[in-house]
Amino acid sequence: MALFHIFLVAIIQGLTEFLPVSSSGHLILLSQVTPLPDQGLAIDVAAHVGTLGAVILFFWRDAKTALYGVPRMLTGRIDTPGARLAFLLSISTIPVAIAGLTLKITGLSDALRSIAVIGWAMILFGIVLWWSDQKRPQTKTEADWTLKDAIKMGLWQALALIPGTSRSGITITGARQLGYARSDAAKLAMLMSIPTIIASGALLSLDVVKEANLALAKDATIAAVFSFVAALLALTLMMRLLRSVSFTPYVIYRILLGVALLFIAYS
Repeated sequence: MALFHIFLVAIIQGLTEFLPVSSSGHLILLSQVTPLPDQGLAIDVAAHVGTLGAVILFFWRDAKTALYGVPRMLTGRIDTPGARLAFLLSISTIPVAIAGLTLKITGLSDALRSIAVIGWAMILFGIVLWWSDQKRPQTKTEADWTLKDAIKMGLWQALALIPGTSRSGITITGARQLGYARSDAAKLAMLMSIPTIIASGALLSLDVVKEANLALAKDATIAAVFSFVAALLALTLMMRLLRSVSFTPYVIYRILLGVALLFIAYS
């Protein structure tokens, strides 16, 4: 695989994974509107590993707290901040895990990979994000996260399996609907991405193992490094901007791109 192609895939994945603009939608478009072929599952998994490393590093304190809480959670003791966070993150991942497995088994995931679907999802879910961000209060913080809210945000997150929706965008939308402040909504969405990326990566890896070889491993390593750097940059920028800027700029981008995609799809 050409180095430029690997670089392009990794940068797109890294920059868009945590911004509310849909990384999967952009990657599908890369192969559909350019001469470049689909990058394949191995590079997809590697790019996701890179973004996973970035979010863990950026939110290291919270990730470490949740990790240390896993043993207590597994024994049924949700009596520490770490065990509570690990439990809520686990619960919030169940809806998307079930939906993802269902789409994979039925083959419906391939049917959704079209320019028209991405275009409509970009526009519709962008508008929902704008409405939630502008109309809902900002009264809750991450400390107010409850089991009920984790379940609701998990259900919102499951919608991200529609290409063009954006996992971070739809999860942030769910959090804003529940009244969480912008930065807290984004932080919860980012933390929820950790078990989600691990679960999706593990599922995809089952297929990748069959085609593993030295050249592919080299390409995958390069993709992981590039996506890690890009994702860390995107995370840092977004979290800083949210102190003074709403999600409206991302919504405008989504609508403009969505309109362009629908023009391509129906012309």
